Amino acid sequence: MPETSGGSELADRFFDAAIGLLRRVRDEEARNVAAAGAVVADAVAAGGRLFTFGAGHSSLAAQDVVYRAGGLALVNLLAVPGAVGVDVMPATLGSALERVDGLAGAVLDSSPARAGDVLIVVSLSGRNALPVEMAMNARALGLKVIGVTSVAYAEETKSRHASGTFLRDHCDVVLDSKIAVGDAELTHEGVEAPFAPASTVVTSALMQAVMAAAAEAMVARGIEPPLLRSGNVDGGHEWNGRVMTEYADRIFFRH
Repeated sequence: MPETSGGSELADRFFDAAIGLLRRVRDEEARNVAAAGAVVADAVAAGGRLFTFGAGHSSLAAQDVVYRAGGLALVNLLAVPGAVGVDVMPATLGSALERVDGLAGAVLDSSPARAGDVLIVVSLSGRNALPVEMAMNARALGLKVIGVTSVAYAEETKSRHASGTFLRDHCDVVLDSKIAVGDAELTHEGVEAPFAPASTVVTSALMQAVMAAAAEAMVARGIEPPLLRSGNVDGGHEWNGRVMTEYADRIFFRH
């Protein structure tokens, strides 16, 4: 039994599990993170735009890099109405929409995304129609696609898309979150279902790591990364106003 902090044993076990996963993705996905960062930097340098997409709880990580202090100003959320989170009623509708064929194509066709842009698709399982078709259609339009998913699902479950493929099969770069099928890190005597999901922690960390790698790659190209500052520090609003004005043609969350 590992030594605990004196608090909750299960809470400590969750922290240990999350830290272990973070260390694993840091070590095992380093090259892929760097490759994803280079894809983002290349797009910025070429005048491209950046988009993220995730459905359900996967949308949390996609939103985490949009319009935030310390983040790249050019990242835009590609939202699918009803599938972004649990704010839709009933919340189960979002899960149903993930399995609807053709929805991704309709969203992309009405979006500002175009050839040369980058789309990061976040989907833990990568097995539903929505993320699979989002990646497929984006590549057909000439976008570069980065997938953030758990490869374990592609190895241990069946695809729900007609093609039988997973998100990982339609990406230029794949980042494996290493999350086990079921997304629950803990079991405990007296608790019948496994619990304590860590996918949001790990996936959000991967997204921020990609943005850090992109900033590093931009500096190496002699480009000042278009970063936002906190509006709660002196001069933050003025800084952000300048960045948003300079890159107004690539920022869509203000329209």
